[in-house]
Amino acid sequence: MALIEVKDLRKSYGNLKAVDGVSFEVAESQIFGILGPNGAGKTTTLEMIEALRPIDSGTVTIAGVDVSKHPKEVKNMIGVQLQSTSLFNHLTVAELVDLFASFYNRTVDVAEILNEVSMVDKAGSYIPALSGGQKQRVSVALALVNDPIVVFLDEPTTGLDPQARRHLWDVIERTREKGKSVVLTTHYMEEAETLCDWLLVMDHGTIIESGTPRDLIQRHAGDSAIEFMSDSAPVDKIKDLPAVDAVKSAESRHFVFTKDAHQALVALMELAKRDAFKVEQLQVRGGTLEDVFVSLTGRRLLD
Repeated sequence: MALIEVKDLRKSYGNLKAVDGVSFEVAESQIFGILGPNGAGKTTTLEMIEALRPIDSGTVTIAGVDVSKHPKEVKNMIGVQLQSTSLFNHLTVAELVDLFASFYNRTVDVAEILNEVSMVDKAGSYIPALSGGQKQRVSVALALVNDPIVVFLDEPTTGLDPQARRHLWDVIERTREKGKSVVLTTHYMEEAETLCDWLLVMDHGTIIESGTPRDLIQRHAGDSAIEFMSDSAPVDKIKDLPAVDAVKSAESRHFVFTKDAHQALVALMELAKRDAFKVEQLQVRGGTLEDVFVSLTGRRLLD
């Protein structure tokens, strides 16, 4: 059952089409990811769905409620963690949870909310004393105080170290286990592949592909990828080699997608010897979402 329905969503700023005809659905109890580089339209899309930014055209409904017509009702149904949140430095973590609950005229069990994000031991701490990862978990806790049916997380792990990132992944998975849907934006491929049940890939304000992480990899990255550096590789010839499904290049970095890595690699090295071009920093690995993005756009996500 679709919890969120987005139809032909559009937002422009002058001649810039920030979001250009985006349509998708989010199911109940689903972790739904929106993947793309900075400027792809991810945040703008989320802010329109959250009733934080006016919609130029198109419709969004959450649990059957039209976001444009009933923004206050929608805001009571959802939880939002923004890319950047300013928190009160002179309140403890517990006091912040109480304060945010009061915005919804709710009385909450502070320990229960903090337990959901593994922050009970920091209930009496002030914000400046927290690490970056702990602050992000507090932000997620504040997004949960109204018991939302869906939680929106906008690049929740940006700037965090790997350990803090994985702690927040646990929080996101526990949120879904409680029956809530989670919609998150990210430009971390590993994060999207690990967490998300369904993915949209956005670029230049449009959806360029969607599916489960596994389906996207199978469709666009093959079973294996051969990645190497070369300033003079003859891409057209590489495309015609045995077992090569596709070749994408980002400046001097090349990606060869194949279902038979051994055959493709032997053919590539024979071609390099015959045409006298250098193959450097070569690696053979399984296909990833990073490869999917390269295959679709011809560039790496964080370039």
